[in-house]
Amino acid sequence: MHAIALHTAQFGLHLDLLAAMYRLRRRVFKDRLDWSVSVSGEFELDVYDTLGPTYLILMSEGGEPVGSVRLLPTTGPNMLADTFPILLGGTAAPRDERILESSRFCVDTKLAAEQAGNGLNRATFTLFAAMIEAARCVCADSIVTVTDTRMERILRRAGWPLRRIFAPQQVGSTMAVAGFLDASEQVLHKMYGQADVAGPVLVSPDLVKLAA
Repeated sequence: MHAIALHTAQFGLHLDLLAAMYRLRRRVFKDRLDWSVSVSGEFELDVYDTLGPTYLILMSEGGEPVGSVRLLPTTGPNMLADTFPILLGGTAAPRDERILESSRFCVDTKLAAEQAGNGLNRATFTLFAAMIEAARCVCADSIVTVTDTRMERILRRAGWPLRRIFAPQQVGSTMAVAGFLDASEQVLHKMYGQADVAGPVLVSPDLVKLAA
């Protein structure tokens, strides 16, 4: 199992992969979790998908997308600052080159059912590791995210606890919370161990094509 880092300049060359990811997000966020998200036909996408994000797409051994997450710099428009400022509790939104924002983290556990030693999904740990690798590639030392309290509990069980910015707030039908995740090398190696991988999990789509 590995994750593909897909940057804006590569989108046009990988439209099928993008479409599969947007379908995956629809299945998870709209059909399964029933979040208040924007959908267009079989896709789930929003305004932040137009701002040049980097997508990390988790691929199964059979080459099928089974998870994804979106990364944006906090120096520009982002979900926490511009959509969920209520989760900041009156504090300023982070604006720093050393901080990335992650959003739309999802894993289709029906397609990736293998469990890690602590009962969490192995694919989840692999995608966590990919997030930290991506952050470290751009010299970021932390990731800020908006999530729900269910995912916060998963992060705690995974050994990657969220450092809350403010208390959880009701957003629609969800108890939402924002906080920081450490992107240190120490945490990265912890995720490798949980995912049962020896080293880096993140590759570019062009490298995958060359290896095929």
